[in-house]
Amino acid sequence: MADTTKIPLPVGAGYGVVVGIGFFFAFVMMGISYLQNRYTRYSTQSSEEFNTASRSVKPGLIASGIVSAWTWAATLLQSSTVAYTYGVAGPFWYAAGATVQILMFSILACKVKQNAPRCHTYLEIIKARYGTVAHFVFMVFAFVTNILVGSQLLLGGSAVVTSLTGMPVYAAVFLIPVGVCAYVILGGLRATFICDYSHTLILMIIILYFMFNAYAISPLIGSPGEMYDLLKKAGTQRPIAGNKDGSYLTLKSNYGLVFGVIQLCSGSGTVFLDQAYWQRAIASKPSTAVRAYLLGGLAWFAIPFGFSTTLGLAAAALTDNPRFPTYPEVPTSGQISSGLAAAFAAETLMGQGGAIALLIVLFMAVTSCASAELIAVSSLLTFDVYKAYISPKAEPKQLVFVSHLMICVFGLTMSMFACIWNAASIDLGWLFLVMGLLIGGAVFPAAFAITWRKQSRAGAISGCLCGLAAGLTAWLATAKSYYGEITIASTGSSYPTLAGNLAAIMTGLIVTVTVTLIKPENFDWEITRAINAIVTEGTSHDGGVTPRDTSTPDLSDSEKKGVAETAAPTNSAPSADALPPHLAPTADEEDDPVTLRRAFKLACISAFLMTFILDFLLPMPMFFSEYIFSKGFFTGWVIVSFIWVFASSAISCLLPIWETRGSFATLFRKITADFGKKKE
Repeated sequence: MADTTKIPLPVGAGYGVVVGIGFFFAFVMMGISYLQNRYTRYSTQSSEEFNTASRSVKPGLIASGIVSAWTWAATLLQSSTVAYTYGVAGPFWYAAGATVQILMFSILACKVKQNAPRCHTYLEIIKARYGTVAHFVFMVFAFVTNILVGSQLLLGGSAVVTSLTGMPVYAAVFLIPVGVCAYVILGGLRATFICDYSHTLILMIIILYFMFNAYAISPLIGSPGEMYDLLKKAGTQRPIAGNKDGSYLTLKSNYGLVFGVIQLCSGSGTVFLDQAYWQRAIASKPSTAVRAYLLGGLAWFAIPFGFSTTLGLAAAALTDNPRFPTYPEVPTSGQISSGLAAAFAAETLMGQGGAIALLIVLFMAVTSCASAELIAVSSLLTFDVYKAYISPKAEPKQLVFVSHLMICVFGLTMSMFACIWNAASIDLGWLFLVMGLLIGGAVFPAAFAITWRKQSRAGAISGCLCGLAAGLTAWLATAKSYYGEITIASTGSSYPTLAGNLAAIMTGLIVTVTVTLIKPENFDWEITRAINAIVTEGTSHDGGVTPRDTSTPDLSDSEKKGVAETAAPTNSAPSADALPPHLAPTADEEDDPVTLRRAFKLACISAFLMTFILDFLLPMPMFFSEYIFSKGFFTGWVIVSFIWVFASSAISCLLPIWETRGSFATLFRKITADFGKKKE
């Protein structure tokens, strides 16, 4: 019960982490932005650099950013909730159900580079292709997606901060975004990549710390075999409805499978309609965008899988231990749905040290994802509202100012919505399950907008609206039919949310395809390739514009940089040779149509193959055979999760360092040379 739960940390620890760490990163970013503006040709005062990182980010840093952006508070909290609720099936279906979207998005990332290489947002593509009405329709879905994601971050994060420290929940909701807004305003999109990397590094270290503690040194568990025995005992004392023999140790989990389908539908909306993921594709180098998304998807899988296989299962295994925070009572369904299973397990295993580690890792997850959402919504409001309808001829400095302002506006907006959900007693679990049915109708129309030239305007708009209507109808009708009433409890149950999610996404697909086939279009991709092609802002420090001829869409990325460098004043930036390797253009990377077509084939083959393996080949035989893990199989399962987390750490933390090798030495030489000149 909530009133009997012990609070392991003082309230000052909550304020210290939320305010202290947030502003620490803001000061770090202030220093990095100063060095970037002074010693590289990329200035944060340029709107292109601020919103797209000058489209120059390498795949390792993109992959790290994807891992960070997709690691919500829900990734850690909800994955542990389903582990506690469904056993080993929960972590697997959470990870497998949400990895697919990142893998599939590699296809869209490649198509963006092929068919709209100079766009700032995916809504610019919608407007250029379908016109103003469709632009407004998709804009609504985009903002709903970002508001739901942003408020979920704060709702889940504040619940755990309050549980661990006693900090007032509304104080946490409003203070968490403050430091994030500060460092995003200071550094723009590149700042989010740099901070994403540092957040991901800390996240991986702490996850490995939890796994090593639980499965190797904890006196309460200490080995996979002991965890197996405790879970077997828990299955007899608190059997799971819908699982084979009520066991925690089987993938034959009916409700776990239902959750996996909901996760697949909901995650599709929150990736395909979230500007944050399109923005990473836009910021990446054309020929490496696919590689970045494939690596990012595989690396992300390890986080919910490893984290909840440790803390979620530990919470179930240790519920009857006297050290468990709610002992002798079991946690209430409200506490578990709010995402507190991980907090209870961390505190039980490691006391205050575990609570502090979880508080830090949760704060890293919340702030890194929040930074991605802030810069994403800022770009939408700047380019799709302000520049599109208010001031089409806005100067670069105006765009940067509006971007700064919109970051603050959205930071306040997602805090307000988190407060609304909290006041209405809507928890993280309900919001997570319901989100997909609200936005799922627009998933396939948005994907087809950049991949299928025959999709019509009528098909795109009708798919979105019919999908929304079908999702809401199926959701409420199923809740009424099954439970006889429409309440928060009934509408947040598995079958109503499953019906709503499937109805939304499948109706959107069927309607947009049917309407399009009745009267297809034959869209000319040159229209979207010409977005921002006539006049595009350069990367000079004064924020001036660099005019380009309309023929530049046929140039490769490296050739375009050459045009810009030729046109720009020679004193506006250092030469390419003087730049650190991670910022300098690379002459050996070709972004011609042949290379991009090859990348597209790689994306299609890899995405569909990995989807088949993760969602069908691995789980379905164990589901239909009703296999209950043996102790040896469970030990191997845990070892695989540990290895995957370790490999994920290498991809998201070591690969960016490898790609930027030598850059810090170069930068250091330039700084020391500059310091020497000043001293003279």
